[in-house]
Amino acid sequence: MANFLRPLTRSNFPSTGEDDGSFSLWRDMDRLLDDFTRGMRVPAAAREGGVINPIVDVSESDKGFEVKAELPGVEERNIDVEYSDGILSLRAERSFEKEEKDEKKRYHLMERAYGTFMRRFRLPFDADPNKVEASFENGVLRIFVPRPGGAKAHTKKIELKPTHH
Repeated sequence: MANFLRPLTRSNFPSTGEDDGSFSLWRDMDRLLDDFTRGMRVPAAAREGGVINPIVDVSESDKGFEVKAELPGVEERNIDVEYSDGILSLRAERSFEKEEKDEKKRYHLMERAYGTFMRRFRLPFDADPNKVEASFENGVLRIFVPRPGGAKAHTKKIELKPTHH
């Protein structure tokens, strides 16, 4: 491995022979960056072909229920959307992109997720499966489930009762 790609450690960190504090500064900065990006990393199971929960926005209005799911790098033909018994399900597959022509290629870092993307949502109303709409553009899946017969969302404010001690 080329020296500029090798992770720095105390044994290969350029030094003048004395501990001038450069290594500890580098280590502290690396730890800070690791802490900052910890929540952004893809879990190992996702890199190894496990089930991945795609990032979604879920909203509800008087018109219906909407899900927007990020599915980067997924082809439209690899997406399935189903509605059954009040459950909206989305499933997508993204396979590892292996380049056959360059067998000497070695990866130094892999954070992209590969495998099955899957989410399920129980809807707050019964819907007509024939009216569910789905579209896919720029890596974002949009699913809209209209309310049946123009039914409005039911919201009731619950009053708090005083507690008796």
